[in-house]
Amino acid sequence: MFSRLRSDIQCILDRDPAARSTWEVVTCYPGLHAIWLHRPAHWCWTHRLRWLGRFTSHLARWLTGIEIHPGAVIGERVFIDHGMGVVIGETAEVGDGCTIYHGVTLGGTTLYKGAKRHPTLGRDVVVSAGAKVLGGFTVGDGAKIGSNAVVIKPVPAGATAVGIPARIIASHQDHGADVTEAHQEREHAFSAYGVTPQQDDPLAQALRRLADSAAGQERQVALLWQAIEKLSAGQHAGDCVPPGAQVTARFEAGQVSDILGK
Repeated sequence: MFSRLRSDIQCILDRDPAARSTWEVVTCYPGLHAIWLHRPAHWCWTHRLRWLGRFTSHLARWLTGIEIHPGAVIGERVFIDHGMGVVIGETAEVGDGCTIYHGVTLGGTTLYKGAKRHPTLGRDVVVSAGAKVLGGFTVGDGAKIGSNAVVIKPVPAGATAVGIPARIIASHQDHGADVTEAHQEREHAFSAYGVTPQQDDPLAQALRRLADSAAGQERQVALLWQAIEKLSAGQHAGDCVPPGAQVTARFEAGQVSDILGK
């Protein structure tokens, strides 16, 4: 038991640079208090002391601002950072080493009692501030949920989900990219708030490709107009091809790229 308590404290010291000492963690971190109060509540729930389990979790919510249903399964070294407004439902499962930030909801989308209504988080998952993970699906090991994302479908291991509804950004390994050993270490390192280097929204990537494609087509059309003008030079029929007609409606690819943050 004491080794588990020590690991609870150490995981906070490892993941929060603001934590300066063990005493500060033990006395000033509501996420740690919520985890410690959940364990007796869960024991009561699994031993058919349902009211006592619910009352213990209610006290924990009143003291910490974090609501964890006593039926939820919480793994080891789970860190709830800041914690205010976190809600973890009855059939939710949180794997070892997960990090959950304030305002997160692990919620259910059905009203059937006894069914698996809430999500299962794998090992080392990071769920960023304000994210909502809704449904009885699985979020794979090492996945990251972006801030304020609304996740309503499974997330593969190592991927990142962002947006409303959440879109999946696959890991570099899924793309078959040639990554260095140092880059792989960064991929597996802890990412505060799920923010990783070179992370980008797939919708923004698609819009950038469309902007680049439109700019390329515009250049091709301009070249065609120039060729037509050269062929029509000196001929009477060329009078119907006004010089400079190709630039009357120019696509501003640079402005679109600036808006998208290219």
